[in-house]
Amino acid sequence: MRVLSPIIAILCLIGAPLLGIYLSGEPVKEFLDFPPITTFLTIDHAPFSWVAFFLFLFLIILTLTPFLIKTYSSEEINRENSAGSYGFPGWGWIGLVIMVTGWILAWSRFPWFSELQTHTFTIPWIGYIILINAFTFKRSGHSIITHEPGYLACLFVFSALFWWYFEFLNQFVQNWYYVNVETLGRLEFFMYATLPFATVLPAVISTMHFLRTFPGLSRGLDHFVSIPVSRPRILAISAGLVAFAALTLTSRFHDYLFPMLWLAPTVIFAAAMVVAGIPTFLHGISKGDWRTVYLLALSALVCGFFWEMWNYFSYTRWEYSVPFVHRFLVFEMPLLGYAGYLPFGLQCGLMAWLVKHLLNSPAGSYKISD
Repeated sequence: MRVLSPIIAILCLIGAPLLGIYLSGEPVKEFLDFPPITTFLTIDHAPFSWVAFFLFLFLIILTLTPFLIKTYSSEEINRENSAGSYGFPGWGWIGLVIMVTGWILAWSRFPWFSELQTHTFTIPWIGYIILINAFTFKRSGHSIITHEPGYLACLFVFSALFWWYFEFLNQFVQNWYYVNVETLGRLEFFMYATLPFATVLPAVISTMHFLRTFPGLSRGLDHFVSIPVSRPRILAISAGLVAFAALTLTSRFHDYLFPMLWLAPTVIFAAAMVVAGIPTFLHGISKGDWRTVYLLALSALVCGFFWEMWNYFSYTRWEYSVPFVHRFLVFEMPLLGYAGYLPFGLQCGLMAWLVKHLLNSPAGSYKISD
């Protein structure tokens, strides 16, 4: 099952939206071009709706409130690592220079840099990853860069594959599209896009490690609501089938099921790992430990803010078209759209955990979670 489950999961993740297109009577071959690239919209999305807006807002508040109340009301005292006790590493300043330089190049329009203007988005993220690891090292004496460079390198590789899958899914819902890439051929776009896509997992996981150095952020969540599961594999298979059905229907009912773009793959991927017997941070939920789940979601939200900010004034960028809630933009992203980063963080964590499992790191190495 360790080999079969991931294969079935991959087939489900790719096949579900294609099955939806097939059942709707549309030609499947139009969604098989590689690389998948959305540069204009062919879908007329539903207009803004106050009813939908407040419904989504209510669900978001309902989900987050228990966590916020628990962390801010817990009387547990956590000793935070003494900031600066390990010293800020010299390579951290290199990261800062790279990040600021990339930021300036991305937001400026220097004539001498015009030929490379399209390729700026990767630079600030490389700097960010180095810098956030430097802050982590300063606070804890550890970082992925210094203690697991091989793991970090693998995250870059898997990250590119990981985000290309979401570009594949976006063809079916068209919630975002790229501008100023019309002159790029498919191969050129693939090369251009793969580099920034490769920074997604390293950025989110590095941010999570940094946030873990602040125990107060997840105070009390190590003994939160426990969800004991007597038959985890049966539950995983059942949840995976429901997610598969939801992802299948998303391609047909995209205006109503577009959140499944972020929820269904997470469930399918988690189900496959459970069936394969690969332990994940989700196991802690059965014992009431939600710290890693919370920090992963928060890390993706932090990275999401920087993704959207750096994208806003970049020459080559993406824009959104989200049904029902496309209003109150923060940069290009509708306000409620940021909620999508929360489950996305869990997906990043599961992928990073799988990479860790495949590397089979020895006990005692730098871990993604406790």
